[in-house]
Amino acid sequence: MNPDLERQRLFTRRAAVLGGFKVLLLSTLFGRLYYLQVMESDRYAMLAEENRINVRLLAPPRGLIVDRNGVPLVQNRQDYRAMVVAERVPDRDLEQTIDALATIMPIGKDDRRRIVREVERNHGFVPVTARDHLTWEDVAKIEINAPALPGVTIETGMSRDYLLGPAASHILGYIGAVDESELTNEPLLRLPDFRIGKNGIERIYDLALRGEAGTSQVEINAHGRVIRELSRREPKIGRPLKLTIDAEIQKFAYDRLGEESGAVVVMDVHSGEVLALVSAPGFDPNAFDNGITARQWRALISSPRAPLTNKAVSGQYAPGSTFKTVVTLAGLESGAITPAHTVTCVGVTQFGNALFHCWKKGGHGTLNLHEGIKNSCDCYFYDVANRTGVDKIAAMAKRLGLGEKLGIDLPGERPGIVPSTEWKRKTMNQPWYPGETLVFGIGQGYMLATPLQLAVMTARIANGGRAVLPHLAKDEVRGSEMLPRQKPSFPPLGIAQSALEEVKRGMYGVVNEPGGTAGRSRIEDPKMAMAGKTGTSQVRRIGAAERATGVIKNENLEWAQRDHALFISYAPTDAPRFACAVLVEHGGGGSAVAAPIAKDVLIEVQKKYPLTPDTAKLADSDPAPTKRAER
Repeated sequence: MNPDLERQRLFTRRAAVLGGFKVLLLSTLFGRLYYLQVMESDRYAMLAEENRINVRLLAPPRGLIVDRNGVPLVQNRQDYRAMVVAERVPDRDLEQTIDALATIMPIGKDDRRRIVREVERNHGFVPVTARDHLTWEDVAKIEINAPALPGVTIETGMSRDYLLGPAASHILGYIGAVDESELTNEPLLRLPDFRIGKNGIERIYDLALRGEAGTSQVEINAHGRVIRELSRREPKIGRPLKLTIDAEIQKFAYDRLGEESGAVVVMDVHSGEVLALVSAPGFDPNAFDNGITARQWRALISSPRAPLTNKAVSGQYAPGSTFKTVVTLAGLESGAITPAHTVTCVGVTQFGNALFHCWKKGGHGTLNLHEGIKNSCDCYFYDVANRTGVDKIAAMAKRLGLGEKLGIDLPGERPGIVPSTEWKRKTMNQPWYPGETLVFGIGQGYMLATPLQLAVMTARIANGGRAVLPHLAKDEVRGSEMLPRQKPSFPPLGIAQSALEEVKRGMYGVVNEPGGTAGRSRIEDPKMAMAGKTGTSQVRRIGAAERATGVIKNENLEWAQRDHALFISYAPTDAPRFACAVLVEHGGGGSAVAAPIAKDVLIEVQKKYPLTPDTAKLADSDPAPTKRAER
């Protein structure tokens, strides 16, 4: 065979195989191109569009908060912030721009570090907040000096404005930036300037107040820079929230406390609506939204008067002689005493080897139940408590709302303590000693209550023994839903009406009869007449030498060593509608300090909400209305 011919055939076969392989590759390539460009064209067009178009969330304004009459308590205010865009800074000299901005407004070292850190973490075109909550004067200065501030722009935003300031700070709370621990799958929480409720009503009803986010559809380039906005859906403002609080009464009660540290609670005895819930001193909630300084924070947490603590719901205090109303009801209900039961007070009661003193040196003489309440005789109630027993007194206290959380729509509520034989055995692994019952009988020892609980206790006595519960929101809020609150129907506590009537007569005597411990706080207008009970809560043990000489008085002691002053009351006595509890920390005597505050507050409340035929009819529907004519 011709070798040349053989080589030519071999070359032809190889060329044919190679050509066929190329045809196969080209066919596969064209097939793939056809699949991508024709069969999958819609899918890739959509992906390309998504790379070009970006949807961004727009933070919604928070819902407004108003009082029972529609008066704004919290509103939104437009504010301004200075932003720095790094790529617009010449030569990327960020420090020079910050220095120039610092000549117009103060920028601390912490702010400088934060600005630099955020610029380094983001693209150069992403705006970084240099200062927020600018005044109009600050904005004007920046605009005038714009040529010397390359890369600095002004943006508008919304901030929260708390109109009552410290007077309602513990009710309303405040908002703040989202912490890492608070992040969820909700994209809105990751917006850099988004704020959520941190305390008070702002926290409890945060979901309803947040509103609904809007969206902005923008066109971006390959580097993520915004070219133009294509469409926009505006965010929806959060739902407005109406409270039971009366702004004028709240402010009046706060101002009436003045420089004192304490609490005032005013509530409707029938509906449970809270008209005022004051804790003093307060704090400025606007400072938390604007950015509280380290110095301000240290001052708040180091103050002995605890301005960050809501004393009305979180403060727990021995109720002192205000608790004698509970002891009276327990004694009458159990049959341990009758209204005619008498005790002779000589200023001291000997029980075993111990001496238990009355607040009045020398004693009150012989008293019946009415006189015992009116004069707040300790020796009388040592006897009643001893006859009744700790567990029956504790059971009555629980029925009146003490020793448990009441479910008020505020964070931080505490339950207080109602001691009993079982409680002491469980908590201390010790038996209850008989002498402790006497101390319990005048609201001292282990017994602790919040001012809110004392107001509820008073309301349950005043309304004829119904289990009224307090609330702050006019509407019932469930998550982000807001529904009309159903008219409450509070069940009876099953306390004998005759026993309630005896307590109410005694409370009337405390204020309105000669010798009553709060006689100086009597309301002269009979249509506004107030009934009440004084209380003085010891915070230190009085030794025998001090008691014998009597030279050390509250006003001569350091503030933290003075007694707490308490007063519970309701008005008007003919048709009870409002209950009021006042606590003044280390204020001294309840009759001298707390009762005058309650008097002024209840006068103010009744001036604004006078007795009408409808409200009188509501009071008359209670099982045991108290009438002056019956006294």
